[in-house]
Amino acid sequence: DTVRAFFASYRAPDRPAAERLVAEEFVFTSPQDDHIDRAAFFDRCFPTADRFKEHELLTVAPTDGDDVFVLYEYELEDGQRYRNAEVITVRDGKVTESQVFFGGRF
Repeated sequence: DTVRAFFASYRAPDRPAAERLVAEEFVFTSPQDDHIDRAAFFDRCFPTADRFKEHELLTVAPTDGDDVFVLYEYELEDGQRYRNAEVITVRDGKVTESQVFFGGRF
C-alpha cells in the first residue's frame, strides 16, 4: 500500500503526501542519480511527473524482506514509451530507499 501511495503522490503531483511517505534517511539511485538523499530527490526527481502522458504499474510484488519489486510502463508527452523496474525498500510504513533500473523504449 505504501508503494502504491508513493507512486500516486508522484503522479498527482502531491508533494506533501509524498513527504509523509518518505523517510528522512531516504536514498534514491538510478542510472542518472547515484545515492542521492531525500532533499535532492524532491528537488531533482519529484517535479518531473508532468512529462508523463500515462503511467501504469504492471507489477507491485513484495519480497520476503522489506523490499518491493515494481515494474511499470509509461508514455511521455512526446509519445515515447518505456518500461522501468524499481526495488523500493519500505520500513515502518515509510519508503527508505528506491533503486531504479531503466528499461528501453518500446
